[in-house]
Amino acid sequence: MADIGNIQNLGGSFDPFADAEKEEAASAPKDIVHIRVQQRNGRKCLTTVQGINPKIDLKKVIKAFKKEFACNGTVIEDEEFGKVIQLQGDQRSNASTFLTKQGICAKDAVKVHGF
Repeated sequence: MADIGNIQNLGGSFDPFADAEKEEAASAPKDIVHIRVQQRNGRKCLTTVQGINPKIDLKKVIKAFKKEFACNGTVIEDEEFGKVIQLQGDQRSNASTFLTKQGICAKDAVKVHGF
């Protein structure tokens, strides 16, 4: 029978995923803007935009959204996500192109979710 006391590898503090976590943290952009759509009732839906830089005045962004897309919108204060923009209708593609065209965020920093 093998002597159990000769095993050298057990109890080591080697973490095989430590390098992968460091690479993900370095490569992932910190300020990702998430654009989602939520189904309300029937054919009605709601578009939410979160993660915009807090230095940008969201009231001005909402005003431009409303004028450009001919929809209503508001800024909601959420305890988990901070300030979130809500727009009526499915405005995901419009919002992503508007944010990149106006220079509010980079194209690779916009993540569009939804069906």
